[in-house]
Amino acid sequence: MIYLDHAATSPLRPEAHAAMEPFLGETFGNPSGLYAAGREAQSAVDRARSTAAQCLRARPSEIIFTSGGTESINAAMVGIAYAMRRADCGNHVITTAIEHHAGIHAAQCLEELGFEVTYLPCDRSGHVRATDLAAALRPETVLASVMLANNEVGSLQPIADMASAIHDWAKRHGGHRVMLHTDAVQAPGWLEIDVNALGVDALSLSSHKFGGPKGSGVLFLRRATPFRPLLHGGGQEMQKRAGTENVAGIVGTATALAIASSGISERSARVGALRERLREGIVAGVPDVLVNGCQVNCLPNNLNISFRGIESEALVAALDAHGIAVSSGSACSNSTWEPSHVLMAMGVPIRQAVGSVRFSLGEGTTAADVDGVLAVLPREVARLREATTAIAQHLAEPA
Repeated sequence: MIYLDHAATSPLRPEAHAAMEPFLGETFGNPSGLYAAGREAQSAVDRARSTAAQCLRARPSEIIFTSGGTESINAAMVGIAYAMRRADCGNHVITTAIEHHAGIHAAQCLEELGFEVTYLPCDRSGHVRATDLAAALRPETVLASVMLANNEVGSLQPIADMASAIHDWAKRHGGHRVMLHTDAVQAPGWLEIDVNALGVDALSLSSHKFGGPKGSGVLFLRRATPFRPLLHGGGQEMQKRAGTENVAGIVGTATALAIASSGISERSARVGALRERLREGIVAGVPDVLVNGCQVNCLPNNLNISFRGIESEALVAALDAHGIAVSSGSACSNSTWEPSHVLMAMGVPIRQAVGSVRFSLGEGTTAADVDGVLAVLPREVARLREATTAIAQHLAEPA
């Protein structure tokens, strides 16, 4: 298999698998237990928390382990907004039109709970302007949530500039607090993540995007950030996320994050060159295509291309028959057919949006993989276009 869908999930790193193994077998204690097995499990969780904190330049007490990116995003957005409203700070939330569905749906949940939500637009490259965020701030604003790196087109957002804009606005308005959360799920392995340089109050990660196990995630929550937990129970995770800890998942997550946080420059340069090789090959070998999104201020592994005259699902299936795995947009939206909300927000015409395919490369991608795709893709696109034209002509014929 030629696997080019790393934005959807990545293979489990061998080092993470090895680190997890003891906690899937004999070392099975509950971290809440006061006996030796429980203390051993708790010690493993503590070490993992310190490792994750070092990777993000945070304090260990600011790291909460969750079940994944979706929970982290929902916990940050709903938990912070609700706590701020309870403190009579306001009920206005700002996000963007190109967030992952976890963020979009969390914002819609907040609307159902009585919050007012402003959805910022993006430009044709998929970038949101910090000036637009600044203009949307008002005395009732309690939270802004903007993703660091887009999962469909790879565009990077100016999170540090947005943090500065919020800070400057707050100084002019008597120190009114507006929390800033970023969905950084796609960033590990490709970008240095420093929560202090970004200036965020909360940041969400998903383990399986950077070589960790599925069902595990990280939420950075800056000290003293107002927060109301979504899950209530035994008070684990420093009273912020109840439920017996997934020790194996937590250990695997920290191990994978540490590896992903090293060698970023070299990894990004190598994979970025392969992405360019793929882009140039597609543009040269397939007529009538549109490259979506900025190719400079973006993730080095993400390439989104629209193929005119065909539907993306058909091309994904055709490539799959050759052992090539790619995606028709966000993996979390494939159960329902609809144009990508990200591409629509970018102003991509719907006839092009429905033919968009995302190629997301990974650490293990090789030049042979890229060449293998380029050997198959042009003829499959041509075949599907011919079939689409034949069907259209048949439908146009009089009965």
